[in-house]
Amino acid sequence: MVELLGAVDIRALASKLDVTPTKKLGQNFVTDPNTIRRIVTAAKLRGQEVVVEIGPGLGSLTLGLLEVAQKVIAVEIDPKMAAELETTISNRAPGTDFTLVRNDALKVTELPASPDALVANLPYNISVPVLLHFLEQFPTIQKGLVLVQAEVAHRLAATPGSKIYGVPSVKLAWYADSYLAGNVGRNIFWPVPNVDSALVFFAKRAVALGSEELRLATFEVADAAFGQRRKTLRQALAVWAGSAAEAERILIEAGVSPQARGEELDVHQFLAIAKARQ
Repeated sequence: MVELLGAVDIRALASKLDVTPTKKLGQNFVTDPNTIRRIVTAAKLRGQEVVVEIGPGLGSLTLGLLEVAQKVIAVEIDPKMAAELETTISNRAPGTDFTLVRNDALKVTELPASPDALVANLPYNISVPVLLHFLEQFPTIQKGLVLVQAEVAHRLAATPGSKIYGVPSVKLAWYADSYLAGNVGRNIFWPVPNVDSALVFFAKRAVALGSEELRLATFEVADAAFGQRRKTLRQALAVWAGSAAEAERILIEAGVSPQARGEELDVHQFLAIAKARQ
């Protein structure tokens, strides 16, 4: 039996630890058990998964995950919260399979078990880098759900042709198909943030788009294209290719109009450009 944390519990834990959530770390704790269960449901866990959670904080989402997942591995950088988290789990989720990794999520390159899923309430200041880092480092991850700032969520799940479509959209699309899985109200967080939040679900591609070398090359093209997103690809990729003329040659070979802009291309077209240069 798992006992979830409520708003009173979270404030009591924070007071005990003398923890004040900081904007610098992008910390906002989810205080509503119903929202926690909604997040876990949206993650589509079947019960056999090894789930990795990034930034568990005081353990609200961790406990929700332990109600469903076979095993949860949580990565926490804050020493005070990490120390208390193990006590919280042993008290509120006895007998569950939980492992704590005390480290900076952006520096984690190995885990005690291979994760099948990633579910996390990500600090807004590192949400995209940490998500991409885990997808790169842990190819066993097959699906996931992240709670992030709404603006970031829309960017991650954006499709070509949108003004918010950009580098994060292309890089997540390399690994997985994604979609917006709902909004989360401000009032269930403590402290209440001054931005909206949303959920993004992703499912790994059954077949990888290419090798690690091709992934890096494709990401390089996307970075160059969106580095000057208002310019045509012929101009935006000139430095990357060596000259505008060479960029045009590569684009034509890839079947992409030199007059197109980065926001019009999907991940397959960025990959085609990377291949055409090789």
